[in-house]
Amino acid sequence: MALAVLFIGPFVWLLLAALKTKAEWVTIPAKILPEEPQWGNFTQALTEINFPAYLGNSAFLSFMFATLVTLSSAAVGFGFARLRGRGKRPLFVVVLSTMMLPQILTLIPTYVLFARVGLVNTYWPWVMWGLAASPFLVFLFRQFLAAIPAELEEAAIIDGCGYGRIFVQISLPLSRPVLLTSFLLSFTWTWGDWIAPALFLDPDTRPHCRSLSRRSTSTLMATPTPRCRRPPPPCTSYPSW
Repeated sequence: MALAVLFIGPFVWLLLAALKTKAEWVTIPAKILPEEPQWGNFTQALTEINFPAYLGNSAFLSFMFATLVTLSSAAVGFGFARLRGRGKRPLFVVVLSTMMLPQILTLIPTYVLFARVGLVNTYWPWVMWGLAASPFLVFLFRQFLAAIPAELEEAAIIDGCGYGRIFVQISLPLSRPVLLTSFLLSFTWTWGDWIAPALFLDPDTRPHCRSLSRRSTSTLMATPTPRCRRPPPPCTSYPSW
């Protein structure tokens, strides 16, 4: 019960914050409950910006990236799990080592690369990232596919199946739990991403999270922040008697 309260706490705080006024957002110390619930905030969020268009951008971008990165990661994981070849283990270690690189570290070089080929302000960077697979998802698929009995693969080879058909007709149907997990993780990653859309997309094609944050930031900047009253400076000049 305590764990459930801990997990539901951020959602309750989000709802209470949505019902506050602009002045209550920046009040120090922060107030938990709004003095008067502002239900009109939800109407403003839907009318002051083109919310349906931004929501459509988020849904399209997240669904496209999640689908591409799930399929590409499944294919790479299948290769590491079921295929034989020289250098497979060292190459798998190299793939896993890229997980130690923070994404923010490669964001600026990636932007420079896409800017030189004219792919900024388009969705092509997400297509490229999706086709390049994700190291974490590759590891996830590799571990799951390596546990599939080899007898299924051997029987399919005897029946004349190639590795491509084995991947599509045997490995993918058996990997439904991992496919769903990979899709949900990728979808939420893209849905809540803020810095990449701000860097690569123009305001008309950005997702909803970037547009809402831009609107709320401009609103907060326009709201005067209460300041603490400072004591007067000490007197340094004395009258002459």
